[in-house]
Amino acid sequence: MKENKCCNKKTYRGEEEKKIINNRINRIEGQLKGIKKMIQDDAYCNDVLVQLSAIENSVKSLSNHILENHLYTCVSRDLENGKPEIIDEVINLFKKFNR
Repeated sequence: MKENKCCNKKTYRGEEEKKIINNRINRIEGQLKGIKKMIQDDAYCNDVLVQLSAIENSVKSLSNHILENHLYTCVSRDLENGKPEIIDEVINLFKKFNR
């Protein structure tokens, strides 16, 4: 069984960064609730699919925001501290993103 290395690390985010991320998550939750209501109201499939596409874009945008932050903070810190193994972690992240 593979060891999950992420559980041993933490990323400390400032209050402003947490607020930005939480606002985006709240928006995504609202979009999901909207789709749930659309299904209850028998909305046309095309309309539901358009909304699902919007959610996908919102999630991708949030992922990219967190990835960018990760590169500028965690990754650069580890490189400065002589921990080149962080590059393997980043490579694995990009592999997951491209599935």
